[in-house]
Amino acid sequence: MTVTKPEPALLKTKPHFEILDGLRGIAAVSVVIFHFMEIAVPDYPKNFIAHAYLAVDFFFCLSGFVIAYAYDSKLEKIGVLQFFKLRLIRLHPLVVIGSVLGLLTFLFDPFSNLHLAYSSGKTFLMFLASILLIPYASVHERYFNFFHFNPPTWSLFWEYIANIFYALILFKLRNKTMWALLLIAAVLLGYEANYAGNLSVGWGGGNFTGGGIRVFYSFLAGMLVYRTKWIVKSRLGFPLISILLIIAFLIPFADKFNPITDPLVIIFYFPFLIALGAGASLSAKNNRICKFLGEISYPLYMVHYPFIWIFFSYVEAAKPTMGQLETVIPIATVLLIGLAYYVLVFFDLPLRKYFTARMKKNL
Repeated sequence: MTVTKPEPALLKTKPHFEILDGLRGIAAVSVVIFHFMEIAVPDYPKNFIAHAYLAVDFFFCLSGFVIAYAYDSKLEKIGVLQFFKLRLIRLHPLVVIGSVLGLLTFLFDPFSNLHLAYSSGKTFLMFLASILLIPYASVHERYFNFFHFNPPTWSLFWEYIANIFYALILFKLRNKTMWALLLIAAVLLGYEANYAGNLSVGWGGGNFTGGGIRVFYSFLAGMLVYRTKWIVKSRLGFPLISILLIIAFLIPFADKFNPITDPLVIIFYFPFLIALGAGASLSAKNNRICKFLGEISYPLYMVHYPFIWIFFSYVEAAKPTMGQLETVIPIATVLLIGLAYYVLVFFDLPLRKYFTARMKKNL
């Protein structure tokens, strides 16, 4: 492992692709709505946003693009160890914050006493596994999620694995080898879609390996979008490209077609959208919107689900009408966006600044 001590200037981040930041925020909001809707309307064919689970694949593809953009030119200079530290500083504070919120909502859910079915020791193990990113499927009453306190953490587990592979292996590979691996990943993605019926896999139960296949393809695809300089120049602005992204989440859910549509969207459509977003123009007004959406995207993704469990308990206990849910879900979504911004400003950013300053001081 490389342990080179870099110059502090090398730790500075590159300028962002603002439209891609905005698209990440749109995808995060779509995930929140999807998680509400899959409880409100468990019958996926009747769920208008049933394909928003594909947002995770968009995240993985975007991550591959951003990591290659940010580190391909400087990983050798900063060293693998510093790369891992930077990724931990960027990602892990919200892993811990989300786990804490998950523990609190588990213990103090006003509509459920599920925590009484689990000993304090078991609860502590679930919390420990959550903050350490150790898959621990233990709550059979709620679908055996690998991380019950904060289920979306499953994708962070695979994100960490992808980052490790990037620093130790993928970074060193030539594009020809990357294309060969991408082809293998595409075949595995198609196989998994046909085996499972769709690509909403990797989060728990018996679909663990599906998460690895999803990140395998999408992360590589994102890296290759950057490395091949596939930037699609256009006059399309952020609103139109956002609509193109949302269309993918609104594809009707049909068991007959999911094994075809899911891989097609992931293999071709998402890399194209990233290439399109990277080359599109952006107005000053939309720049502010994209900046906000980009900033709250990761906090929103990592803090919303503990409150989805409360919503789940509420639906089970109160059995609200669809009319009531049509009011509750939009209000709850807006409140969660506000919570994400609060967590960003008062917890995530200060923690990241503190650890980054410590890291630079040590250098």
